[in-house]
Amino acid sequence: MHASAGFLPIIALLPFLGALAPGLVIRAGRNACASFTAIPTALALIMLGFCAPAVFSGEVLTYSVEWLPALGLSVSFFLDGLGLLFAGMILFVGLLITLYARHYLSGEDPMGRFYTYLLLFQGAMVGIVLSDNILLLLIFWELTSLSSFLLIGYWNHLPEGRQGARMALTVTGAGGLAMIGGMLILGDIAGSYKLTDILAAGEAIKASEHYLPALILILIGAFTKSAQFPFHFWLPHAMAAPTPVSAYLHSATMVKAGVFLMARMWPALAGTDAWFYIVGSVGLITMILGALIALFKDDLKALLAFSTVSHLGLLTMLLGFGTEAAAIAAVFHIINHLTFKAALFMTAGIVDHETHTRDIKRLGGLRYLMPITFLIAVVAGLSMAGIPLFNGFLSKELMLEEAAHTSWLGSPYVVPVLATLGALLSVAYSFRFIVHTFLGPVRDDYPHKPHDPNPGMWAAPGFLALLVVLIGIFPQATVGPLVELAATAVVGHELHHWHDLKLWHGVTPALIMSIIAVIGGLLLLTRHGPLDRLWLAARRPEAKRIFDAGLGGAVATSGRLIRGSHDGSLSRYLTIFCATVLVLGLTAAATGGLAPATRPMLPVSPVAVVGFVLLVVGTVGMLFAHRHRFRALIIISVVGLMVSAGFVYLSAPDLALTQISVETVTVMLLLLALHFLPKDTSVESSRITRLFHGGIAVAIGLAVSALTFAFLRRDFSTISDFHLANAKSGGGGTNVVNVILVDFRGYDTFGEIIVLGIAGLTIFALMESLLGGRAARRLRNWIFAHRRSEDRHPLMMVVATRMLLPMAVMVGVYIFLRGHNLPGGGFVAGLVIAIALLMQYMASGFAWAQARQKVEYHALIGFGVVIAGLTGVGAWFFGKPFLTSWFGYVHMPPIEEFELATAALFDLGVFLTVLGAVMLMLYSLSRIARYAGETVNVEAMDYDPSKSADDKESR
Repeated sequence: MHASAGFLPIIALLPFLGALAPGLVIRAGRNACASFTAIPTALALIMLGFCAPAVFSGEVLTYSVEWLPALGLSVSFFLDGLGLLFAGMILFVGLLITLYARHYLSGEDPMGRFYTYLLLFQGAMVGIVLSDNILLLLIFWELTSLSSFLLIGYWNHLPEGRQGARMALTVTGAGGLAMIGGMLILGDIAGSYKLTDILAAGEAIKASEHYLPALILILIGAFTKSAQFPFHFWLPHAMAAPTPVSAYLHSATMVKAGVFLMARMWPALAGTDAWFYIVGSVGLITMILGALIALFKDDLKALLAFSTVSHLGLLTMLLGFGTEAAAIAAVFHIINHLTFKAALFMTAGIVDHETHTRDIKRLGGLRYLMPITFLIAVVAGLSMAGIPLFNGFLSKELMLEEAAHTSWLGSPYVVPVLATLGALLSVAYSFRFIVHTFLGPVRDDYPHKPHDPNPGMWAAPGFLALLVVLIGIFPQATVGPLVELAATAVVGHELHHWHDLKLWHGVTPALIMSIIAVIGGLLLLTRHGPLDRLWLAARRPEAKRIFDAGLGGAVATSGRLIRGSHDGSLSRYLTIFCATVLVLGLTAAATGGLAPATRPMLPVSPVAVVGFVLLVVGTVGMLFAHRHRFRALIIISVVGLMVSAGFVYLSAPDLALTQISVETVTVMLLLLALHFLPKDTSVESSRITRLFHGGIAVAIGLAVSALTFAFLRRDFSTISDFHLANAKSGGGGTNVVNVILVDFRGYDTFGEIIVLGIAGLTIFALMESLLGGRAARRLRNWIFAHRRSEDRHPLMMVVATRMLLPMAVMVGVYIFLRGHNLPGGGFVAGLVIAIALLMQYMASGFAWAQARQKVEYHALIGFGVVIAGLTGVGAWFFGKPFLTSWFGYVHMPPIEEFELATAALFDLGVFLTVLGAVMLMLYSLSRIARYAGETVNVEAMDYDPSKSADDKESR
């Protein structure tokens, strides 16, 4: 691995890490906020510069860290010519946008939030272009949709901003879902999710029967992201975002993600008729349609938005041609479009910022009032029109040259004519942007008196305009090697027909087509007024209306389905679910066949019979007692204790300990909750419905019993043998269950304690909302209407629980320490100590116990999760996967040899999380009693010597 390859993950992570800074340093001022936004971008760009020499020398830099290799998941990055080009554009323009936004945003705009969103988006885009694993690429792909949603909706007080953000997220998110399917198919065909492996398996992929479905799904993702027909409509509505967003997302980065994906996947997908006709045709249609709509838009940003759609169509069309020359033209135009379109968007923002309008019909004559802005706009606009001496002319010529030699369905004229038409329309809207905005007489009815802004606003577009001229005059010297390098990466091999970029190629078909486009565009502009009136009068389908109607219909249909199937009845949900499972299970059993039994029946002992009978009695008792909630709870606890006894009988002490502890905690918490609920549950269903539900329940029970019986009578393999054989040697513990929880399946346990902590915090949050506002008033009225007993707590229970507390804590510590080798562990220990603390609340009252509670239960949850997580992260420092445990044996005279294992730290995290979550749940429920006014045992029944002495003296 090349030394500079180590920069790749840092380059990808720097924007995400930098996103933490703007929100913090905004208090130091807007300049500090912009500076701390630019620093991570600049550092990433510098690191990319260190990688560039190796890439230019022909190397492909790779960096990979395996995560779940069995599933093909790895954190893999690679850098070739195409990745270098796009990463450089993303970071370079990001710096310019940071400068521009500092002066564009008003003092009322929350700049810290804007820069945070900007860096999040930048990191997602850099991740896309550097990813060497398609699953990782998909993650970054969806992150661009989410972060662009935040950027487009930045001005969330504007309805059009919120709608534009929702539309962009809906369209690009739906395309991303389709692309996920296509990528998974592609990885299955290639036998690897590594992108470099997929690109090397191009011939096998194109020969596969699954090639076409994969191609279509991937192209849907690319077309939606790059606003290709028929998904082009979302991009103009995203112009409700601030202009820095438009200049960044819609000229240089997000909308080019689809183009990048098509270029990246070229070696694996291009070269077939399906690729040519789908990609080439969609690009050609989009180029013409976008240019035509742009010509009749009066909003400057809308005009530029549809021109962006058109140029993205041009790039898609070139990639669809599938030739080396087309790839070169596409790469060159990607660079050129970046320079002139970002400059034009920023110029439009300057005009809007200074005149307070973007309506072309309210502008004109600005060349006298804003000469610097006018110069930048003219340079960038002429480049977009494809006029000589500007870089847009060069790539347009290459495009027309390829179009002139491309046949479509056997016709050599369709593509050249339509490509010339697209170029003609491009000339027309480009000159309209210049002429109708800046030329003509100065007006006296501008919404605001215009003038050139400070250099902070025009410096970035001015620098881009300078690049437009330099590339246009010296193309080979400025970007020639980069274009060659990126085009080589696109086609996947050395270019066979590379020619240095130059301004003059002689009189060629492309030059003639270009002349026709320029003359035709200028003539078309002279007739813009009458044509505009015809355009406005013509009836034509509006993509936005179609989208809104389709979305509204989908919402209405889903609403009807939800109201019909989700009416809030839990019994109905369970009926549908259980009946479906029963039907599918019976179908599988009837059609799948069942091998003869291979294992004999075990003898049934009297103890097992008694336990089974008690379970049946408890279950049947629930049928008759379930409407009386207290009785139902007692019967459920009996059933739980019998299950615990079953674990003991089957030699599973760990499970028995856990089950008993969980049952105890659950019953105690439910008793507390039942204190505030009615004693009885009313009848809500008819006798026929209850019989129907009972029949389904019995059928499901019999089916599960039969399935269990069938499994137990037949041989099957499990992973138990592996755990038994490796618990001591691999995990350092003889308690196999505990080793599984803290080592072999520690990741599952880590997730489970997080879920448990979230459950505790959720109950706390629900109680917070319940004890405030109208809900609190209703609760208070209900409590006063259902006054409970105010008897004092039994003194014997108070004394017993206080005596048991230190013993329970000692038992809990003992269970925790022995857990790795004997029954116990952090989970059970946490429950045992939680039970002891629960008893204090029950015996002496909430107020007394809470007054003596010194540790925040929220903090226990947080510390528990953090300790467990840091234990897992510690393995990384030794080159091991997350949560890999270490153990060893230590002899310290006169103490006997004992074991040390990092799993104990992980188990400590489990212990703290369980204890904190259980106690937070109790605390949350008990607050209702305190809210109602606890009148019993508010003062503890403690012996107070001073008070006793005073009483004796008084007597």
